[in-house]
Amino acid sequence: MAIFDDVRDVVVEQLNVNPEAVKMESKIIEDLGADSLDVVELIMALEEKFDVEIPDSDAEKLISIEDVVKYIEKLDS
Repeated sequence: MAIFDDVRDVVVEQLNVNPEAVKMESKIIEDLGADSLDVVELIMALEEKFDVEIPDSDAEKLISIEDVVKYIEKLDS
């Protein structure tokens, strides 16, 4: 779950939400209150944190925290 912890830390910092609010099933926009600019900044922060590049076409599919974690795990393998 180390990737989840890192993702949660980035989400908490970028969206200024309570860490307890960030769960695997949390939806970035609906549950965590992100707007489109927040999402762009979040993706950029995740790219920097994990040293990866997330194409816009993939970023659009990252709806929940679980989507983000699975995506990064896939890139990591």
